[in-house]
Amino acid sequence: MTIPVHDVLIVGGGGAGLRAAIAIAETSPELSVAVVSKVYPMRSHTVSAEGGSAAVIKDEDSLDHHCNDTIGGGDWLCDQDAVELFVNEAPKELTQLEHWGCPWSREPDGSVAVRPFGGMKIKRTWFAADKTGFHMLHTLFQTSLKYDPVKRYDEWFVFDLIVQDGRCQGVAAIEQKTGRLQTIAAKAVILCTGGAGRIFPFTTNAAIKNGDGMALAYRAGVPLKDMEFVQYHPTGLPGTGILITEASRGEGGILLNKHGRRYLQDHDLGTPLDVNDPNHPQLKSMELGPRDRLSQAFYHERETGNVFEDAMGTYVHLDVTHLGEKKINKKIPFVRATAKNYAGVDCVHEPIPVRPVVHYMMGGVHTDIHGATPLPGLYAAGECACVSINGANRLGSNSLTELLVFGRRAGASAAAFAKENSVDADAVESQAQARADRIKSMYAEGKEGEGAIAEIRDALVDTTEEGAGIYREQKKLDATCEVIRELKARVKDLKVTDRSKTFNTQLTSALELEFMVDTAEALAFSAAARKESRGAHQRLDHPERDDDKYMRHSMAHRKEDGDPKIDYLDVVITRWPPGDRVYGK
Repeated sequence: MTIPVHDVLIVGGGGAGLRAAIAIAETSPELSVAVVSKVYPMRSHTVSAEGGSAAVIKDEDSLDHHCNDTIGGGDWLCDQDAVELFVNEAPKELTQLEHWGCPWSREPDGSVAVRPFGGMKIKRTWFAADKTGFHMLHTLFQTSLKYDPVKRYDEWFVFDLIVQDGRCQGVAAIEQKTGRLQTIAAKAVILCTGGAGRIFPFTTNAAIKNGDGMALAYRAGVPLKDMEFVQYHPTGLPGTGILITEASRGEGGILLNKHGRRYLQDHDLGTPLDVNDPNHPQLKSMELGPRDRLSQAFYHERETGNVFEDAMGTYVHLDVTHLGEKKINKKIPFVRATAKNYAGVDCVHEPIPVRPVVHYMMGGVHTDIHGATPLPGLYAAGECACVSINGANRLGSNSLTELLVFGRRAGASAAAFAKENSVDADAVESQAQARADRIKSMYAEGKEGEGAIAEIRDALVDTTEEGAGIYREQKKLDATCEVIRELKARVKDLKVTDRSKTFNTQLTSALELEFMVDTAEALAFSAAARKESRGAHQRLDHPERDDDKYMRHSMAHRKEDGDPKIDYLDVVITRWPPGDRVYGK
């Protein structure tokens, strides 16, 4: 049987995947590029990003300011060489996106508008109203259509990587509309599959974000780096987890507890606050503190009974009523629509109920600044990768820019690798047969089925939230690790009772659940091993940051049987020595 063969295969059709495809097609048009996505590209989760994309453009800003904000906000766990590269290339990428047609919002004089964003001391976040990801993804998708070498496999589900002769040489996938199992060979593979927020019960992430690419690389022997660092966004809707963008606070929204108090003034955001000084910078902009600090403040408000509690759960209020209808409709129209549709609230007249929800994984597949993993032929970019520019806490609006900068770099690197290497399609197809047989075996009769998938998934998300939530401690982390050990054994025996071939969602749910368990394993064991508090990883039993022992990246290595091995890699320090993490100065 002849299988498809491409020079470069990209798994994931979101912002990073499309930027990688465009980079290859522009610089190496002789190469064949495949984009394999389990959803139509315009359904990729990049489309959901609302707030904006960071890059230095204004005279009052500087590249060093952007570096300093990113490194300090990341609690000094960022690799500073990667941050400097990222910050330097960011303006060029956003300008390129404008040339391709992205409709950035404008100042009255016609220049690109920027807004303040969490953790950024200077306004540098480019935006397109509050639908930035939507417009960025549209721009990338329509640009990719210009290039004939780019072939799309829409609604194909990749369930395994094929490693042959010590190199990644393709993938095993399911064509969802037919149920056909298909091997696709390639000289290089780039993972651009997004994050893994669905391993938690309350998340802004779409149902497709289950850690697919992270788990694929993890199983292939690539370590997952800094997986213990999980960002909670402070403003999601209770119950659904739907995001209320940080842009709402960037435009002046404030957070209030049940007593109507701006409670952030009672919590440490990194700068001592003189509440008697109405002009104190933190009082003016405290809602734009780092996301981890704001989420931790909610936790303490809840513990002291200062939050609302009803059928929706526990929450505080995000108030934008003082902005007025005209500004809301111009700057954050989607916020108004979302609040109306999913919370029954018109934010022009009443505050929006919000609570912290899991939003972003700072950790991911270990890569260098070129997107290369330790496995030859395998690359990664976007949220599924950890390069690492985000450290222990990502600053809002850096992630959309990261998709562009490192999507392009991964594409260029994979193209160069493909030009120097060949692919053995016959050997790839032969090795993929075992993967196909395993999928077929899942259809065997057995007691496990749809009910078991839901049961295991519920147990997984409950234990991650309980043990590896906003605050952690050893006893709860150990309990979470034990539950994951049990689930890892159980998920191997899942059976699929739905025999249909066309869009068999029970089968894909079972495979995604396996990805989720692997990803959660790396997260929980990494968190249990890091006995300090840094950024989004807060230990009640180890409340201080320990630079002497833990200014290092955690590296989780999967074992087929037994717990993962956790070792460490030094953080790259260039020009910014570790210091106190401050905000508002």
